[in-house]
Amino acid sequence: MSDQVSAETSIDSTINQNVKVQATYLSAHELKLAASLLYQAYHDDPVFLEIFNSDKDDYEQRLRGAIREELNAFWQAKQPMIGLYLGETMVGVACINSPDETLTSDRFWHWRLKMLLNAGYFSTKQMMQKEQTVINAVPLKTFHFLSFIAVHPLHQQHGFGHYLMAAVNTVLDEHPDSEGVAVYATSGKFKAFFQDVDYKTVKEVSVGNVCGAVMVHYRN
Repeated sequence: MSDQVSAETSIDSTINQNVKVQATYLSAHELKLAASLLYQAYHDDPVFLEIFNSDKDDYEQRLRGAIREELNAFWQAKQPMIGLYLGETMVGVACINSPDETLTSDRFWHWRLKMLLNAGYFSTKQMMQKEQTVINAVPLKTFHFLSFIAVHPLHQQHGFGHYLMAAVNTVLDEHPDSEGVAVYATSGKFKAFFQDVDYKTVKEVSVGNVCGAVMVHYRN
């Protein structure tokens, strides 16, 4: 796997054309920055608001801890994590579960222990159940799963999301046995975005009180 991820697509003309945009696989020292970006992006996500009990005072602390442990689990399992850079600035992140090492309810024990300490038993159990529910709804046997995708709030509406999805497609191309990429979209704007990049809704799935769409991008 090369360090740089191919992501050929158009970028909004408002971006300075002299600034280089590139997608790369994250290294260990970039995980903290990626965690911060994901926290900002998922702070108001309806699934996480419910799973981590947003009405409690320690919601933000537990969400930060959960995202940090998620990224550590991805890193230790050598799962693809893509960082999108505008010059020296990280503007986007995508984390993908590969078919050969899906991170479902069978996560290794030290991830469970750390997640329990950070998020609590109930939230950890809900998060694992959410993953299993969504993955069970995917009508494929061998597939990638897009667990996280985010563009920094200050850099949205410039085409970076499409650029990041082009990098995700590169990951799919590197695994010829994979039938496609699945994702769980919980809001109308995200459903519209994924539809725009050739994802099809295969099933509506409820996680607690939140309803979302399981969507799939099929290999051409």
